[in-house]
Amino acid sequence: GCRCYNMDIVGKIVSGDFSGIIIRQKTGIDVELGELLVTRECNDYFIMQVFDVSYGSQIPERIRSLAAGLKLEEESNLSFLENELSNFILIILKPILFVSRNKYHLPKRLPKFFAAVERINEEDLKFLEKPNTPLYFGQIRSGSRILNIDVFLNGEDVLTHHMLISASTGKGKSNLVKVLTYNLLNESYAGLLIIDPHDEYYGRTKKGLKDHPNAISKIVYYSINPPPGANTLILDLRTIKPWHLTGIVPLTEAQIECIYLFYNRDKENWIENIVLAEKDDNVSIVTLDVLKRKFNNIFGISLENGQLSFRNNLFSNTSGSTTIKNVVEYLEKGKTVILDTSKLGGEVELMIGGIFAEGVFSKYRDLSFKGHLNEKPCISIIIEEAPRVLGKDVLDKGINIFGTIAREGRKFRIGLVAITQLPSLIPKEILANMNTKIIMGTEMSNERSALIDSSPQDISEESRNIASLDIGEALLTSTFSKIAIPLKVPDFGKIIKTNEKIIKDKTVIRGVDLE
Repeated sequence: GCRCYNMDIVGKIVSGDFSGIIIRQKTGIDVELGELLVTRECNDYFIMQVFDVSYGSQIPERIRSLAAGLKLEEESNLSFLENELSNFILIILKPILFVSRNKYHLPKRLPKFFAAVERINEEDLKFLEKPNTPLYFGQIRSGSRILNIDVFLNGEDVLTHHMLISASTGKGKSNLVKVLTYNLLNESYAGLLIIDPHDEYYGRTKKGLKDHPNAISKIVYYSINPPPGANTLILDLRTIKPWHLTGIVPLTEAQIECIYLFYNRDKENWIENIVLAEKDDNVSIVTLDVLKRKFNNIFGISLENGQLSFRNNLFSNTSGSTTIKNVVEYLEKGKTVILDTSKLGGEVELMIGGIFAEGVFSKYRDLSFKGHLNEKPCISIIIEEAPRVLGKDVLDKGINIFGTIAREGRKFRIGLVAITQLPSLIPKEILANMNTKIIMGTEMSNERSALIDSSPQDISEESRNIASLDIGEALLTSTFSKIAIPLKVPDFGKIIKTNEKIIKDKTVIRGVDLE
């Protein structure tokens, strides 16, 4: 029962070693960078990936140069030099997997000399199974050809061990996040907190996560100007603690001391008391004045005619006392909470995200100490432009809650999904802690190096490939996958259309229930 194909041979192995197997390409066949090829040995086969292409020839270079010159000047007929047997293309492949009886592992030997190499087909990837807690990424890509094989990893592992999504502008990061989060609405193993600085995920004015069939039961949307049916994002000042500011709002030591002094005197009204204080024996007037200005900027709170005045609708001293508790409870039930922070300034937006992240972290740490953590869904926090809270310069000033989660979150089943164009700004040890990376088109070489150096797989040969990735093309590299998987992320708009059609067809056939 030896299954030896000869359908789509692209070349034969002529030399090489583990770092690169060289095949001679068959004339008239085109092969692309990043394409997946296989060479078969009866029922077993090697999967290999193209990482370089070069010219080869039997004819010495000086004769080729002379021939090209003669040809250019149209001196003579040199057809013998154009013979395909003498001039050819060499393809350099990297062996990535050896598959034997549906078991697969990293290759420990080379394929046979002169073995035929052919294009991969969908049958060859049937061993990729769908795990119990699936997280859908897209389909396998071979060069620019899309194979009808869905890529899933174990979602619980991926989300609790942190994920990095990196791409240059316009390469499809938002589309990818929509696809990931949309598919997670079918699952119950994870709660998601999406801090959305551009208000693009819910779909207030266009198609978005609200158009998922489970949206009513699974999505909770908060905004300072919510559409009908959504929640108002409003926080009671008394629910804010001094540590919500550290590592996010720049504070001097004197200011931090002043804050803790007031907090320890009155744990609930410390912000109001600082704003109302005219002077304090233990604090310099300058420090108090600077803090009042900062609080005015952040909380929109100031003193007018002896009364507290609130400039915006985000903070209040009369409502919003249960907002943090409610959000934590929704996440604990496996819901997706979207915080629209598009109308807030940078510092305020990050602080709000941090307040909720801190709420979740405290709750889950508490559950862990009581031994009830494993009954709960894991929680993933999605942050855009991640270096604003995980950047080297930010974390040098003091660890914020996002830095804490990046380092300790997995013990409490909480993970981050960090989205960025500039991974090089994130400290190396945090990058290395992000055990799954989805790398989309990245032109800048220092950004590519940061990703390649911190990747769970050896993708050192992929630099050129990463630079040339098109919109929606990606490389998925993860501790939870044997290989770095070339991906094509589907278009979110098309997923919505397909789902709407399925729902419509079901409704039409509702009279005769086919399920």
